[in-house]
Amino acid sequence: MHSPSHVHAPRAVVNPADNQLLQDIDGAQNLVALFLKRADQKGDAPFLGHKTGGQWVTQSWRSAAEQVCLIAEALRAMGLGDGDRVALVSENRPEWCIADLAIMAAGCITVPTYTTNTRRDHAHILDNSGARAVFVSTEKLLAPLVGAIGQTGLVEHVIGIDDLKRQQSGSFEYHRWASLITGDAAAARAAVDARIARIERSDTACLIYTSGTGGAPRGVMQHHGAILCNVAGAAEVLIEDFGIKDERFLSFLPLSHAYEHSGGQYLPIGVGAEIFYSEGLEKLASNIEETRPTIMVVVPRLFEVLRTRIMKQVEKQGKAASFMMDAALRIAGNSKDGKKRLRDKPLDFIVEKAFRPKIRAKFGGRIKAMVSGGAPLNPEVGNFFDAVGLTMLQGYGQTEAGPVISCNRPKVGLKMDTVGPPLRGVEVRIAEDGEILVRGELVMHGYWRNEAETARTLQDGWLHTGDIGHFDSKGRIVITDRKKDMIVNDKGDNIAPQKVEGMLTLQPEIAQAMVSGDKRPYVVGLIVPDAEWAVEWARANGEKFDLKALQELPAFKNAVRAAVDRTNADLSVIEKVRQFAFADEAFTIENEEMTPSMKIRRHKIRDRYQERIDGLYRG
Repeated sequence: MHSPSHVHAPRAVVNPADNQLLQDIDGAQNLVALFLKRADQKGDAPFLGHKTGGQWVTQSWRSAAEQVCLIAEALRAMGLGDGDRVALVSENRPEWCIADLAIMAAGCITVPTYTTNTRRDHAHILDNSGARAVFVSTEKLLAPLVGAIGQTGLVEHVIGIDDLKRQQSGSFEYHRWASLITGDAAAARAAVDARIARIERSDTACLIYTSGTGGAPRGVMQHHGAILCNVAGAAEVLIEDFGIKDERFLSFLPLSHAYEHSGGQYLPIGVGAEIFYSEGLEKLASNIEETRPTIMVVVPRLFEVLRTRIMKQVEKQGKAASFMMDAALRIAGNSKDGKKRLRDKPLDFIVEKAFRPKIRAKFGGRIKAMVSGGAPLNPEVGNFFDAVGLTMLQGYGQTEAGPVISCNRPKVGLKMDTVGPPLRGVEVRIAEDGEILVRGELVMHGYWRNEAETARTLQDGWLHTGDIGHFDSKGRIVITDRKKDMIVNDKGDNIAPQKVEGMLTLQPEIAQAMVSGDKRPYVVGLIVPDAEWAVEWARANGEKFDLKALQELPAFKNAVRAAVDRTNADLSVIEKVRQFAFADEAFTIENEEMTPSMKIRRHKIRDRYQERIDGLYRG
């Protein structure tokens, strides 16, 4: 069958009750209006849950809405106005969601930042965004932030979510969270209602910084309509394929990541679901059992960890459990588009009764779907979870598109080497060179204060994703390559290799560098030492200058290691170069490892040194 080259997601017909959810999202003028509508409908029903003192506690929709409005008015009282940027530095917790909504309810723009950011990272984002205020949760997160605030001199107000020791740098004013949530809630709500009536879907909601191929992170201007378009598309998948009832999301991925921001915060708001906040990776397995979520938004690396854990547990249970596991995997392997072979159905019935419920219980027993995104999912991992009775959907997108473009759907057929059809309201076509192009309300309006990069990425209304792919016969997107050089590690974090390489080559010991880490747990480097520095090092250490021989010396490698460590001091956790190896010679135009314009040719270098690079992940 001929595969299509252009797909426009159809609008499906749903039942009246569920259709009202979609109508609310479609009709919402902005994200705050949608939230307040849901809060009015849900009232004292639980909304945000977190663990404190060993117990899970929740606060209601009504309570959250009151805090949003009171904090919004407090921000206005500080002198913040329409369009002002407010940074948000916090781990996932109820206050993250409330602060985000309050910033928007004040008519301002949220600037989420990663908790792993260095002082240098914070300084770039504060300077580029021009943020006038910052929410920060803890003393630990405040420490690198204070230096950046002092360096940029732009921030006028710092709001401490926890009770922080007052750390003042420059002229900012410190505010306690608790002091912002007092006052006349009804008056605050009336003021917010009047203000958000002027906020349109086309207005910017947040600036989400994502690393570009040029190095410095760029602020993606996500407007209210972009996120609402994502929410509507994802909500339709839930409604059509799983049904919406009393849903509970477990929030684990950083909310500063567009994937969790839209899928783990605004999607549950859109469908009136509860959001519980995980305590972190170490306690995630127990958090899942305790909170019994129905939906989880996760990156592939976590699924790989959970798969390994399940396999080990099954092995310990003996031959019967191992037989059931093998049978489940065999049945899944024989399935096509999620449909099991007729001859496998008797054995599948036994597996379903005797084996899969035990696995589901480890995930709380209520999971409808686990959605994988942020990085490519190994089809083997997806098939494993399908085999044990946990529905996994792989999505595809990027920050510039809200961020979700497409998602696998049971009704279309789950095929783990695809990322599914485009979401509702999303138009996708394949360019002549195979690049995936996207159009629709979900597409950003551009990069903040970066017209050149905006013009390169948005052309004639189409977002150029930089990914290469095609449609299969059922209209599902198959991604085959990445046109751009961005590293996406196994946790879904984006890392700009040029930034890291540029910083490495600023060191006197390093002439050239190429870093790798795509689908890997950390970044590694291939390094060409600076020849002049190497000559001086050899002379100072009484060695004959022979670069290959020098590279075998532990002392020489330690000297280069010190240069890498100096670079790492200015990099975030995900960007740090953990291991490195030496290249055999310089990258040159003559050996085809550089282009005529003096850019390194990554694929050529990888082809030559792949075994050496792979070795950096062993042992």
